[in-house]
Amino acid sequence: MSISFPTANQESATYPERLQIKHLSDPNVTASTNDGSDVIAGLTQEQKTIPCHYLYDDRGSEIFEQICELPEYYPTRTEAKILRENGSAIAQTTGNCELIELGSGSSAKTRLLFDAYQSLGYPLHYIPIDVSAGMLEASAKELLREYPTLQIRGLVGTYEQALQHLPSSPLPKRMVFFLGSSLGNFAPKQCQEIFQEVTNALNLEDYFLLGLDLQKSKDILEPAYNDSQGVTAEFNYNLLDHLNRRFDGNFNRQNFQHWTFYNSELGQIETYLRSTQPQTVQLKALDLTVEFGEGETIRTEISRKFNLQQMEQELAQEGLKILNTWTDPEDWFALLLCQVKQNIGSSRPSRAIHNFYR
Repeated sequence: MSISFPTANQESATYPERLQIKHLSDPNVTASTNDGSDVIAGLTQEQKTIPCHYLYDDRGSEIFEQICELPEYYPTRTEAKILRENGSAIAQTTGNCELIELGSGSSAKTRLLFDAYQSLGYPLHYIPIDVSAGMLEASAKELLREYPTLQIRGLVGTYEQALQHLPSSPLPKRMVFFLGSSLGNFAPKQCQEIFQEVTNALNLEDYFLLGLDLQKSKDILEPAYNDSQGVTAEFNYNLLDHLNRRFDGNFNRQNFQHWTFYNSELGQIETYLRSTQPQTVQLKALDLTVEFGEGETIRTEISRKFNLQQMEQELAQEGLKILNTWTDPEDWFALLLCQVKQNIGSSRPSRAIHNFYR
């Protein structure tokens, strides 16, 4: 894997000792499968799909931050309340540790953890991981202004890339955290792989903090993914714009309809773009031509809703022991603090150390 380095600009130089950002792929594109093979594979299946990470270019990340403020979108405020009330208990349990965030985005809820650790006198060392370089850099600079002693070493890339290329830690422990129930975007086998990647990136007795959206009525779920202002629809349409920019495409968003619903049998929200007419789309950079019939769909995202007892069993199978579980009064959302008890699923050392920051 080639490691490329962003060009320093004047503002970055403001924090030369406290901010370092490394790209794990070409910094001019979203860090993911750079050749587009995943797009080709998805659009040539009978049920067309696009991997959900294509939702999160810089523009998509901005729209998602708007979604988090919507009255219908309960996960963000519910999880934030749990963190606010229990952040101190988390920090007391883990003690002094480096914080590693999967899908950091604007790091809004991360501040609640920083406050908890800082109040106990612990130093703040943070590794944000995100596919959006623009969002990661902007949020990192804002955090450095708010927390004068904070040290940030950001990684621009996918979860898999970043967890395999963590730098050595200056602190005795680490905690990887995965908030927002982003785990729900992945199929069961992919979730298992993420757990394995987390445990193999950490040492035994390190920690994993996981946010989970729990199963509930579709009357609560469906409006959260199809809001009255159309922000969630815009988030979905932006995926087409991203593919056009990235792969020299000619998707016309006017020829597609945002469609989302709760699949009660599978316990998941499913989001699609539905073609409103027969059409032909080209992605020239991929040498790909795709035919759509009227009503044909592209699945762009799933959002699974979880059962706590089942998740406890799945985590245990991957060497993660749940130390504590916190929920809101309605049991809409849960926060699980786990500890690594086994490194399962890989023959490599328990922590991949790469001194990229020296």
